[in-house]
Amino acid sequence: MRNLYKAMQVVVFFLLIGGQLHAQTAQTNLPSWALGPFVRPEGVNPVINPDTASRFYCPMQKKEAQWEPSDTFNPAAAVKGDKIYVLYRAEDHSGEGIGQRTSRIGIASSADGISMKKNDAPVLYPGEDSQKEFEWRGGCEDPRVAVTADGTYLILYTQWNQKVPRLAAATSKDLLHWTKAGPVFQDAYNGKFFNLATKSASVVTKVVNGKQVITKINGKYFMYWGEENVYAATSTDLVNWEPLINADSTLKKLASPREGFFDSQLTECGPPAVMTDRGIVLLYNGKNNATGGDKNYTTNAYCAGQILFSATDPTKILHRLDKPFLIPEASFEKSGQYPAGTVFIEGLVYFKNKWFLYYGCADSRVAVAIYDPAKRKSVKK
Repeated sequence: MRNLYKAMQVVVFFLLIGGQLHAQTAQTNLPSWALGPFVRPEGVNPVINPDTASRFYCPMQKKEAQWEPSDTFNPAAAVKGDKIYVLYRAEDHSGEGIGQRTSRIGIASSADGISMKKNDAPVLYPGEDSQKEFEWRGGCEDPRVAVTADGTYLILYTQWNQKVPRLAAATSKDLLHWTKAGPVFQDAYNGKFFNLATKSASVVTKVVNGKQVITKINGKYFMYWGEENVYAATSTDLVNWEPLINADSTLKKLASPREGFFDSQLTECGPPAVMTDRGIVLLYNGKNNATGGDKNYTTNAYCAGQILFSATDPTKILHRLDKPFLIPEASFEKSGQYPAGTVFIEGLVYFKNKWFLYYGCADSRVAVAIYDPAKRKSVKK
């Protein structure tokens, strides 16, 4: 009887574990409006790692210094010519803990989207320039990159002076040399939101003649932004933005955390949003709350979700995934600076008829997942 009882315990244990593992899988049978499924190529991730050999002349330290020895994560991506360029956040050893080091933006190129060749020096970093007040000593963080039809690249990133994080913009023609424009909300409403903590911007793009480019909605550029909630803003020049506000001048919330779901704590905007024939697809990062979250997913884990907005009214939600389409699975996605597990999506490009999604792994590495529309299977919705 004792052996039978033990055998039953073992069976129950494995059933519970099996159920838990099944519950924590990502949603792959996606509705027809969503992008995906995104599949990790076998045996290639992570595609970008820290490097103790990389050095450059640091304007802050006034000497040659390491700039990516600690962690490389949270990448943007863009296509130029016949290559994908990944612009990633890199941290040095100047402090202990998330947000205490200096971050710089490095760049790597790839002909296949997988094998990366990194530049020795960062391309965006705190320097002796007009943005010193906003970038010393925390640096430049968490970029998103997109390009206009005429070949002007826009980077939207977080300036971190270790006091207030501010969403900022810079432009480039070659992805290597950037002109900083400063905080994107510095002039809007007489500076009302200038000192507000702002970050994470997803400008709306569209695939035109095989190329993913920034597009306009009702005559203006449009972006989703925000960390806890999804907000929006419009612009006529891509560098000066005006947030959408309510009648009482508060920020207009378009999407917020949902109790009992994987995004119960944060709904943080991810890579550039994509205009499709079904509407605007926003990929975002959801954080699972320790209390009131989805118990099928790890507490405090970051998983990736999708929202479909109306193409004619980009503030109106049409559909939203209830389960994440990408979750932490590999060991390097559940270790490093953020052991609760993180797949933090920021880079999305259309390249050779496929979608390449680049993401940060536990705030420590960069990985890629690929969606091939030619192999798409979906449910109708």
